[in-house]
Order: sequence, then C-alpha cells, then structure tokens
Amino acid sequence: MFQQLGLIGCGLMGGSFALALKRAGLVQRVIGYSKSPSTTERARQLGVIDDVAESALLAVSGSDIVLLAVPVAATEATFKAIRHLVEPGVLFMDVGSTKRDVVDAARRVLKERITSFVPAHPIAGKEAAGIAHADASLYTHRQVILTPLPSTDPALVQKATDVWSAIGAQVLMMTPENHDAAFAAVSHLPHLLAFAYFSAVVKQPAGKEFLALAGPGFRDFTRIAASDPTVWRDILVANREELLKQSLRFRHTLDALEHVIRSGNIEALEDLLRQASEARSSWQMQGSTSKPAPR
Repeated sequence: MFQQLGLIGCGLMGGSFALALKRAGLVQRVIGYSKSPSTTERARQLGVIDDVAESALLAVSGSDIVLLAVPVAATEATFKAIRHLVEPGVLFMDVGSTKRDVVDAARRVLKERITSFVPAHPIAGKEAAGIAHADASLYTHRQVILTPLPSTDPALVQKATDVWSAIGAQVLMMTPENHDAAFAAVSHLPHLLAFAYFSAVVKQPAGKEFLALAGPGFRDFTRIAASDPTVWRDILVANREELLKQSLRFRHTLDALEHVIRSGNIEALEDLLRQASEARSSWQMQGSTSKPAPR
C-alpha cells in the first residue's frame, strides 16, 4: 500500500487513477493539484482527493507515488516545478499519449533523477473530460503501456507494473519510439481523420441536411471527433513526425481505391475491399468489448 498519492492534474485520467487506487485499498491518502482551484475543490468534494495542494511541488511533498495527469505539452513545465522533490524510491508516472517528447523532457529537466520516472500510457478514456467523469473502473481490462528507459530503477518499473495490474489493467512494455509509431497508426491518425471527415461534411452548404440523414455507421465512424480538441491538439503536434508518416500511407491507400473507382474496375475494387474486410473481421481488440475513447 502507498501512504500518499500526489496527483498533479485532477481531470478524467488522474481522477480515475485516484479512485481506482482508493477502491483497491492501495493508498491511504490522495493530495491533488490542478491549475484551476475550482477543479481541485470539486475533486475534493467528489472524494477523488482528500486534500488540496497549493502547488505541484506540494503535491509531491510527502508522496510515495506521484501521477502527472497533465496535457503532454505541460509535461516539461511540470517536471521543472517538481524536480527538487523527485527522490529515489518514489514512483513517478505520467499518462501522456505520446512518449518520446515526454521522455525527452524528463531527460532535459530531471537529469540523474530520471531513474524515478516510469513513463506510462493507459489506453483508456472518454469523450467527456473533467473530474466529474472520473471513474474507478476506467482502467479495468485496459492496456497500459510502460516505456521505461535503461536508466529507470527496475524496482520502480516493477512497482508501476504491480499498481496498474492491481487496478485491473494489462501492462505491456515498449520503447518510447515504438510506442509513438504504433499509436500514430491506431489512435492519432484515426482521430485526425475523424476530425477532418466530420468537418468536411458539416461545412458543406447542405451539411446540416446531410447530418439529419446520418445513421449508426456515421455516428460510430465520427464518434471520436467529439474528443477534447485541446488534448488532441497537443497529441497531434507532439507526435507529428510519426503521424505524418501514417497519413501518407493512408493517402496512398485512398489513392489506390479512388483510382479503381475512377477507372470502373469493379473486380479490382472488390478485391481491395475484400482484403480490408477480411482483415478487419479477423481482428479483435485486446481487452474488454466496451467502447471507451482511447487516447
């Protein structure tokens, strides 16, 4: 059991982690900090945190586990605010959806103290953000990717594995580079496409009329276009190198489909569609069959 969780960022992800630890009996006390005092006060009222910290540094003070649940663009500034209390033996983790930029920030700021940092990415979320939507079951049966560095304390990597496993998550290990390449393909590009596609429909002169006719397929395809634009702005920019590689691959595939449609080659078109259909039919998402919005 942990004596105190220092929660920096009292939103959906951080709040859900705190609730999950409490439900599992893994922490005695949670102290939370957010830039917005009203957010931390709401988190206290909801029982997500037990006390409010006036700064990120004070959230770390006295904590033996610390979670940075801030936008990826705010990670470096957060490290700078807390680096003097990043001590050996204390487990520090983040929940960022990109990892190379987070690791680079940790190297620049934490230097030799980076041994205490275990980068993490839980594959879970909701379209609705904020502490009011925090859910103790958010991480149950979900994958959590850890991307420790060669210098990371192995005991803390094991501790991170144990705590995520104890709240019901499946823990996997990857390098930061492999993580960002993979999630550019299966998460970041789909969000980019959903944002672009919905915008393309709604901005047409008859867009509202078209939307009135949309059914479940359109709803499901565009669901993630309702995700938090501030969060996704930061993610798409942070992982732009890998994202643009995947976007180019998508363009090539779309070009091939458009070519056979334009040429009227129905056999080639059916073949391309069948390849995709059969591959999709044989694929099964790891974990639960429920539908959170992965980040």
